[in-house]
Parts: sequence; C-alpha cells; structure tokens
Amino acid sequence: MSPLKTAEQPRPHSLMELFSSFTFLALQGFGGVLAVIQQELVERKRWMTAEEFVENWAVAQIMPGPNVVNMALMVGGRYFGLRGALTAMAGMLTVPLILILLLGLLYSHYASDPQVLGALRGMGAVAAGLIIASGFKLFAALKNNPLGIPVCMAFGFACFFCVALMHWPLAYVLGGLGSLACVQTYRKIKP
Repeated sequence: MSPLKTAEQPRPHSLMELFSSFTFLALQGFGGVLAVIQQELVERKRWMTAEEFVENWAVAQIMPGPNVVNMALMVGGRYFGLRGALTAMAGMLTVPLILILLLGLLYSHYASDPQVLGALRGMGAVAAGLIIASGFKLFAALKNNPLGIPVCMAFGFACFFCVALMHWPLAYVLGGLGSLACVQTYRKIKP
C-alpha cells in the first residue's frame, strides 16, 4: 500500500508520532477500544474522516486478528507503507503487553477478592456503554452509504438478532450478511 498524500487532511509527521499515538490509544482501550480509536483518529487527530473510519473498521473486523491491531496496520500502512504498518502495530502491542503481564501477576494473587470482581464487572459495563456511544456517533456516516440508512439499520438488527439472540457463530453471520450487503451495494453503484 502506498503512502497517502493529501494536503488538506492532517497526518502523522513521523514514525515516532505514529508509534506514540497508537501506544497512547492502546493504553486507553482496556475493555473496548472502538470508542477510543474512533475519537482519537477521527475527532482528535483527524487522520481519517468518519466515512473512512467506518469503511476501514469494517475491513478490520473481517480480517483475522484483533480489530484494533488491523486498524493500526491499515493506518500505519496508509501513511508510511510497511514501516508505518509495523510501527503502528508495535505501538499497539508493546507497552500494553508488558502491562498485561504485570496485571496478570497481580490478578493471580487477588482473583478471589470480591472488590476486584466487582471492579471488573463495572469496567465491563462501562466498556459496553462506550461501544454503544461510538455506534451512535458513527451513525451519521451511514448517510453517504449507497444502501441508505434503513437498509444499513436492517443489516445491523439482523446481525444483532443472529448473534445475540440466536447465538449463531459471528463468522457465519458476518460471512452471510456481509456477502449479501456487498452484493446489494454493488448492484446500487454498478453503472
């Protein structure tokens, strides 16, 4: 992937800025990083538009591996090629890996403490709320989608129904609904 060259859109100026930005992003993302990465890349740094973020996040979700690492690889590759992709990935993984290993050691000693269990449950609820809030923020990006908001919402509800209520495997649901959405989008934009 070749580096992006646009004059009007802000971009990282160095590999160090890319590394430190993704390290900072990763350190904020305990329990759910969608809200954090969207706010950082779209609203704060403006390295991407909301539409670009939604498109890239969709690709990151269907690629194997953690969504946020996939996104880091795409953003790094977009601006600095392979070196940028590897730098962004290192930023996402290095410091958080060290912290997780240290927290794992602490958790092994305090896992049965009721206060620790309560704190973890509370963090889960906060992470769910952040993900829902991000979904609402990104909803406006659907106005430019060729399928339109009603069809996109129908796909979202169908995915929720299949995964959350029917307990079907996410890979099958994304493969089926994603393929159907791609075919419908192709039909809409086909000349």
